[in-house]
Amino acid sequence: MASGYMFISPFYLLFAVFGVFPILFSFYLAFFRWDGLGDMEFVGFNNFNIIFNDPLFWKSLYNTIMIGLMGTAPQLLAAILLAFALNSVLIRFKSVFRLAIFLPYVTSIVAVAIVFSVIFSNQDSGLVNTVLGVFGIDPITWTRSEWGTKAAIATMIFWRWVGYNTIIYLAGMQSIPNDLYEAAKIDGATLRQQIWHITIPMLKPFIIFTVFTATIGALQIFAEPHIFQGRAGRPEGMSVVLYLYRDAFGSNFFGTASATAIVLFFIIIIFSSLNLYFANRIGRSKKVGVK
Repeated sequence: MASGYMFISPFYLLFAVFGVFPILFSFYLAFFRWDGLGDMEFVGFNNFNIIFNDPLFWKSLYNTIMIGLMGTAPQLLAAILLAFALNSVLIRFKSVFRLAIFLPYVTSIVAVAIVFSVIFSNQDSGLVNTVLGVFGIDPITWTRSEWGTKAAIATMIFWRWVGYNTIIYLAGMQSIPNDLYEAAKIDGATLRQQIWHITIPMLKPFIIFTVFTATIGALQIFAEPHIFQGRAGRPEGMSVVLYLYRDAFGSNFFGTASATAIVLFFIIIIFSSLNLYFANRIGRSKKVGVK
């Protein structure tokens, strides 16, 4: 018995040191003023008062939610359509297309952000500005524009995660019996009706999973705005995680950074609970309608 625990102990030791301890220490540190080197000073809820009275915090929260909506909602819809296409018998070389779609997910976030920084360059010769110029649209300063910054960061998120969600949906679709689609075709169902009445209901567990992971990921975005706008972190693209990173490692205000992390923790819980609540209501409403 003891030898079995010895074999599994390395994982739990590493998890306790690098997982549990930082979480508990963050909760503890949120009630202290500390610069990382000197003595800690207990300040109670003052750190929370500081961030709640900081307009930049609310701006970062607004940016995080808006970028999350712009980057994840279209991404999930596109992933379902791509998975349906890859699952179709009409598509040849499916393995090649699956690899191509999944490739952005295994690409380094830093590399993705650097490439998209070039694509969305502020210069008139930038790729996107050049395309806009063909249609007579003036160049956009992407890193300093309110909605230009959000659109660029949301595009990065879309490009990187759409392949991951496509593979998840594709695995779910392959578990759906083909007899359902064949019967629907015999009854004259269109492609849109097959997706809406067969694919979507059967994919409900997979959709709930991807919505959860996409919601959590959207609320934790950091690398994309950090690299796209540089270390300065302009307000147009400031996310909550970038805000607490600036406090902790830019200003050495580890107390307010920990308080921000705790607030973000509860925000994630609230959004995840709302997702579960609405998903369960949708499931119950569908069941009630069945006779």
